[in-house]
Amino acid sequence: MNASATSATPRLMIAAACAILLLTMGARQTIGLFVAPLNATTGLGIVAISLAVAVGQFIWGLSQPMFGAVADRYGPGRVIMFGGLMAAAGTAATPFIHSEWQLVATLGVISAFGAGAGSLSILIGSVMQSLPGERRSFAAGIINAAGSLGQFVFAPLVQAAIFGIGWAGAMIGVGGAMLLTLPLAFFMRRRGDASPKTTAQRSAEHVPLGRQLRAAATERSFWWLHLGFFTCGFHVAFLVTHLPGEVQLCGLSPVISANSIAIIGLANVAGSLGSGWLGGRYRLKFVLSWVYFLRGVAILCFMAAPKTASTYYIFAAALGVTWLATLPPTAGLVGKLFGTRHLAMLIGLVMLSHQIGAFYGAWLGGIAVAHLGNYDAMFYADAALAMFAALVNLPIREAPMARAAAAA
Repeated sequence: MNASATSATPRLMIAAACAILLLTMGARQTIGLFVAPLNATTGLGIVAISLAVAVGQFIWGLSQPMFGAVADRYGPGRVIMFGGLMAAAGTAATPFIHSEWQLVATLGVISAFGAGAGSLSILIGSVMQSLPGERRSFAAGIINAAGSLGQFVFAPLVQAAIFGIGWAGAMIGVGGAMLLTLPLAFFMRRRGDASPKTTAQRSAEHVPLGRQLRAAATERSFWWLHLGFFTCGFHVAFLVTHLPGEVQLCGLSPVISANSIAIIGLANVAGSLGSGWLGGRYRLKFVLSWVYFLRGVAILCFMAAPKTASTYYIFAAALGVTWLATLPPTAGLVGKLFGTRHLAMLIGLVMLSHQIGAFYGAWLGGIAVAHLGNYDAMFYADAALAMFAALVNLPIREAPMARAAAAA
């Protein structure tokens, strides 16, 4: 069968990818709202629950290069359907657990692994394969913005459901929402690649997967991207998991937590679109460096300010502008370096580094509050890592990797 004859148009694929990511990211980024009620009901303890969430962050990242490799070869549609079923099952089963290992299995493994099939690397990588180079960064920004919009939509709805029907009913509802990804996967079928290519780029498209991985392993710029994205994952997972706990320590209402998470998501819609737009006009590594630097400044300002509702909302807005605004330029750089043949898998590898950082952000946050009684050390570590990430992106080069094309 002719792939291009059965494929969705790029615009339709972008729309479907946005809707899928709105659902999967909305569910993933509101897990922190369940931590306190889950702890109160099960008595498992903040460290055990943080570990389960941390395992979920890692598994979510681990699944993305695996699913990305399958999507690169066979198309993303079936991958997304399979993942949607897993995510729904794992999330809906979580309220019925009675031990730490069961929580790790449902929330940390099954749900997270399934969500990875409908997440950033597969969706952005698949769409970018059908677009010319100059449009990829902005398209990635549009899709990424939809994930942030999901956070904005889900946070108040989930918090209202927790108040109205309890955390168990709310979590089952989130699991049901994951099933909506199944019909949307139809529009993410294998597509023809209509983007124009140079002779060198066409040669690079024929590089086998193993050879591409070996070439990527020798590319220093790829490793700088990994280091920067590791710190991004640390920030995001710590804050999305433990910001509700920080609000609780200050004696403020849980509604402020939900509102702050929603504001982060809404602000990142502008941040993602802005970074995607800037990535089409300025050097991508400079866009990345500024995003990390501004994030570090926002965290330091938050630590110096009095902890009131207004402070949390201002912090959420400032942080949200940089939240996942790192992804469009990062995905754009991967495409520039290696072309589009294995793009979903290569972006997935960078996302794996992001989620290794996320594992430590979620887990160490729980350990910090259990032993120190507050999250101050984690916030200062966040700021330091942001400044580090701003620096490590500067040596990145923005040119196609000649070795991969020559190897073909």
